[in-house]
This record gives sequence, C-alpha cells and structure tokens, in this order.
Amino acid sequence: MRHVIRHFAYPVIIAIVISCVLAVSRDNEGGVWSLAAITLAGLVAVGLMERLAPYQRAWTRSHGDLIADLQYNLLGAILLQSSVVILFPAATRLVSLNVWPMDWPLWASVLAVGLIVDFGLYWMHRWSHRSELLWRFHQPHHSSERLYWLNGERRHIVSALLLAAPGLGVVAVLGAPQIALAAWFAILPVHLAFQHANIDYSLGPMRFIFGVAEMHRWHHKRDFEDAQVNFGEVFLIWDWLFGTGHDARNGVSAGDLGLSDRAYPKGFWGQHLAAFFRRSP
Repeated sequence: MRHVIRHFAYPVIIAIVISCVLAVSRDNEGGVWSLAAITLAGLVAVGLMERLAPYQRAWTRSHGDLIADLQYNLLGAILLQSSVVILFPAATRLVSLNVWPMDWPLWASVLAVGLIVDFGLYWMHRWSHRSELLWRFHQPHHSSERLYWLNGERRHIVSALLLAAPGLGVVAVLGAPQIALAAWFAILPVHLAFQHANIDYSLGPMRFIFGVAEMHRWHHKRDFEDAQVNFGEVFLIWDWLFGTGHDARNGVSAGDLGLSDRAYPKGFWGQHLAAFFRRSP
C-alpha cells in the first residue's frame, strides 16, 4: 500500500479532482457548491493518505495547531468563494479590457488562469520573505512545527489577500471567464493540501515542475536562510527560472520546522494580532 501511495497518490487524486472540476464547470450544474464538494472530497482523500503512509510519524500527532488550522481553513474557504462570487465579477466589470480569447476550450482557460495567478503568487510569496513588513503577515504560514494536510491554508488574512491580488488583478483586466477562476480555485486547495501533506510520496522528475511536498518542505525549514527556496505554489518552474529552486534528496525531518521566535503565538487570533503589533526578531 505504501508503494502505491508513494507513486500514485498525487497524480491519481489530482487527476480525478481536475476531471470532476472540468466536468462540473463545463455543464455549469450545481455552481460553486458542486465545486466545493469536489474540493472537500479531494482534501479528505489527502488526509486519509496521511494516515496510511505518513512521511514523519511525529507529524501525525497534534502540535497544538489543529484548532488554529481548522480556523485558517474556514477563512481560506471564505476568501476563495468570496473572490469567485463577489470580488472577481466586480473587478471584471470595472477594469476588464475583454481581450480574453473566449473561444478557448475550458481546460485551456483554466490552465491560463492558473499560470497567471501562480506567477503572481510566486513573486508576492518571494517578496513576503524579503520585506520585514510583509514577513510579519506571512509568519503564521511558517509557524507550524509540522507539515500536514490542513496547514496549506494557514495564512493571515492580509497575506492571503496580498498574495492573490496581482494574479487576480491581471485575469480581471484580461476578462477571463468567472468559471475558469472558480475551477482553478477548486483545484488549488487540493494541491496545497498535497504540498504540505505528511505523506511519503514522490513525483519523480515531475517534482521539478510541480511544487509538491518533497520540494516544498525545504521552504519551511526553521533556519531562515534555508527557507529562501521553492516559493512556487503549484508550479515550481518559476523557481528554476528565477534562481530560487532547490532540490536535495536527504529530506526534512521532524524538529526542522517552525520559527526561531519560540514566543510567537500559536492561536489563530493571536497570530493575526501579532502581525500588527509584534516585530519579528
């Protein structure tokens, strides 16, 4: 079973999620609720894989982070749905140049939206590690001392909005179809769960293209100088293009993660307030 999960968990589950999302989006049946159900099913599948084939046994136990991560996931779901249903349509009406090729097949529009959004996320993510002010809002994402399926959405509300703003702004100006963004935002949380998952899996050579766990774990190392790598959210190609890619096969272990500031708050509200009042060391 571990061998099957190691080599097939990510490609099989992601392929099923993408196929279901495209099918529902193409028929436009059930709207955002059907897409949300597909996302939830994908997330549960990732959580189950963790129990069957954990990468680190120590990360299967709560580190006092479960309640905060559930709150962060609820916040993330609200922000994603609000972006699709409210913010994006409003922005499109205000700034769209209506130059998006509407004759493209749905899968091409979803991929194009994903590449644009992901490119913006890469640069904002990288900048969040270079700017002292932005780092204060990004710190919650690095505060967890384990990596598991629920902390992919561990983001301060300000950081989440800033990270997404450039990519969303570009696709709004271009006039991308709302359903393409909705589809991408249904797939993204499942990938992020895999990216942070405590699953002993490998994508082989494809790890140089996609930001999966074996690459992203390096980004969460406690030593700050070791964390300036592998910023890509879905696509790791940006890291190789712009000199921040890192690959090594010896892995990241329990005890390597978290912040050097041991007094940093652990709770959802404490971390949100700390970004405004607490300067990082």
